[in-house]
Amino acid sequence: MAASDYRFMIVIMIIAICMTSYTSADPDFLQDVCVADLTSGVNLNGFACKSNISADDFFFAGLAMPVIPNNTFGVSVLRASVKEINGLNTLGVSMTRADYAPGGVNPPHIHPRATEIVFVLEGELDVGFITTDNKLFSKTIKKGEIFAFPRGLIHLQINNGKVPASTIAAFNSQLPGSQRVGNALFASSPAVEDAVLTKAFQIGTKEVEKIKSRLAPKM
Repeated sequence: MAASDYRFMIVIMIIAICMTSYTSADPDFLQDVCVADLTSGVNLNGFACKSNISADDFFFAGLAMPVIPNNTFGVSVLRASVKEINGLNTLGVSMTRADYAPGGVNPPHIHPRATEIVFVLEGELDVGFITTDNKLFSKTIKKGEIFAFPRGLIHLQINNGKVPASTIAAFNSQLPGSQRVGNALFASSPAVEDAVLTKAFQIGTKEVEKIKSRLAPKM
């Protein structure tokens, strides 16, 4: 092999390794399984492994049945992350189930650690995500159809239909995280200064306080 070809192969290998590291949502695992020990006091990027494991560590029935939404937004979200399925630790996957009442909305939010792909079980939803240059990509999706939301971008779902809707979503992270934009800004602790919010949204202090009171966590 000529020296130039050898250097070319080395460059290609380095690029491939870098791209693999960049696209991986969670760190790769180094053993067959690492069932999470949620009681461990060890702090690391993930959870410590427990020694005694069984098939139940990889099983979860919590997404089987719909849950009737009973909240302001008209949506219930059931999670199947590493906290519910301890065997997902280091595997880089998780799921959720969402059930929407007619008119129910999953408010604008982000998943900081994962891309989401959603499958409609019943009904239909209007969905969309917003890019960093504030362009909205939206679509109406029906039973059996799929839509993807890129990692870290603001996205939303709403049931504009007259019947309930349900979805199953998958994530390329064992713990994707979910942060609602409105709650992050108006219901944080300590609170974001009113002066920041009034200028950012071009509204008055009374409107800010009204929003804060409605989004405040229920005690």
